[in-house]
Amino acid sequence: MSDLPRKAVTRTAKLAALPLGFAGRATWGLGKRIVGESAELVGRELQQRTADQLFKVLGELKGGAMKFGQALSVFESALPEEVAGPYRAALTKLQEAAPPMPTRTVHGVLKERLGEDWQELFRTFDDKPAAAASIGQVHRAVWHDGREVAVKVQYPGAGEALLSDLNQLSRFARLLGPLVPGMDVKPLITELKDRVSEELDYGLEAQAQRAHAEEFAGDPDVVVPDVVHQSDQVLVTEWMDGTPLSEVIADGTEAQRDRAGQLLARFLFSGPARTGLLHADPHPGNFRLLPGGPGGEDDWRLGVLDFGTVDRLPGGLPAPIGEALRMTLDGEAEAVYEMLCAEGFVKESVELDPDAVLDYLSPIIEPARVEAFTFTRGWMRGQAARIADVRSPAHQLAKQLNLPPAYLLIHRVTLSTIGVLCQLGATVRLREELEDWLPGFVAGEPGEEEEAAQA
Repeated sequence: MSDLPRKAVTRTAKLAALPLGFAGRATWGLGKRIVGESAELVGRELQQRTADQLFKVLGELKGGAMKFGQALSVFESALPEEVAGPYRAALTKLQEAAPPMPTRTVHGVLKERLGEDWQELFRTFDDKPAAAASIGQVHRAVWHDGREVAVKVQYPGAGEALLSDLNQLSRFARLLGPLVPGMDVKPLITELKDRVSEELDYGLEAQAQRAHAEEFAGDPDVVVPDVVHQSDQVLVTEWMDGTPLSEVIADGTEAQRDRAGQLLARFLFSGPARTGLLHADPHPGNFRLLPGGPGGEDDWRLGVLDFGTVDRLPGGLPAPIGEALRMTLDGEAEAVYEMLCAEGFVKESVELDPDAVLDYLSPIIEPARVEAFTFTRGWMRGQAARIADVRSPAHQLAKQLNLPPAYLLIHRVTLSTIGVLCQLGATVRLREELEDWLPGFVAGEPGEEEEAAQA
C-alpha cells in the first residue's frame, strides 16, 4: 500500500487547516488595524504570514499539493520582494524535492511492472532517490547495456492523491488569490485537474519525450534524454547531468543566466514548430544547464526533462498569436481587436474600445519591442500590480477578456516561462526567437494558409 493513500487523513487535515489559518490571520489583521497600525503594513505582514503557512504545507506533501506548489512557484517573481525573498528557498525545494517513497514500495512497483527479475535489467540501482516530484521519484541506475539511466517510479495511488488535493485546494482558491497579484488561481487548479490522467500515463510521456529526443538529437542548443524503457508506472530514460536551473537562478554567473534564458525562450517557441508539441511544465526543476555547447566547454546547452504534460499542436503555435503580436507592435488597434474577437478572446456579448485593448496589451509585449530585453522581478511585479489594482483600467479590461480553451495551456506556459526568465534576471533576444519560430509574427509569412492546410 502506498504512503500517499495511507496518509490521506493527515494530508486532508493539513490542507483543511490552510483556510482556518487564513481566517485566523485575517482576524489578527483586523485587530492590528483597530489599534492604529497602517493598512499597508498590516496587509504586507498578513500576506507574508499566509505565504509562510501555504509554502510550508505544500512543501511537506506530494500529490496535487506539490503540483500546485510547483506551478505557483514560477510566479514567485510577481510577489512583493518582502514576501518572496524569505520563501525563495522554500519554493526552490518545491521544484526539486519531496519526501521520498519507502524503498520497499519502490521495489514493489518495479517487481509488479518490470517482473520478478527486475534487478537483472540493471547493473546497479541506487535505492536512494536522486529527485522526487508530485507523482513520482527518480532513481539513478545503470542499465544492463551499460548506459546510465534515470528510473522514474510513480507513487502508487498518485492519481487519487492528485485529485483529492486539487479538489480541496479549489474549494478555497479565492483565499489563495491574493498571494500572487494579478493571477486567478482557480483556473490554474482546474487545468491541473483536467490533465491528471494524461500526466499519470507514462506511455504518453514516453511518446512525447521520444519525439523531442529524436528531433533535438545533435542539436547545438537543446539536449533531451532518450527513452530506454517504459511500462505502467515506470519510465527509464538516459541519465542527464548538469546544473539545475534553480542553482543557476541562485548562484549562476550573468553569462550563464543570460544563456539559460535565451535557450529557454528558444525551446518554448521552437519546440512546437519542430515537434508539434509544447512542453507544458516549465518550472526550473525540469531544466539543466550543460557545458559543451557550440562554443566549446565554456558554452552551454539546455537540458530538458519531464514530458508528462504537453500540449499537442500539430501545426505549431497558432498563427493568430504571432499575427496579433505583430499588429500590436505596429499599433494596429482595430486589426488586433478584430482578431481577438475572431479567436474568442472577446465574447460576442462584450464590446470593448480597441485603443483601450491596445493600451492594455502594449506593456505586456514590451520584451518583443527591443533587440534584447532584461527580464527582472521588478518588471514582473509591475505587470502583476497593474492588472491587480482594482482601480486601474487594466484590471477592468482584464476581467472582460476571455481565454478560449485552445489557448489556456499556451497562456500558462508562456506566463510560467516569463516567470522563470524573471527569476534568472536574464537578458534575452526574444524578438529574434519570435521571428525564427512564431508563425505569423513576420509580415507576409504564410501563417494562416499553412495552418489551414495542416488542419
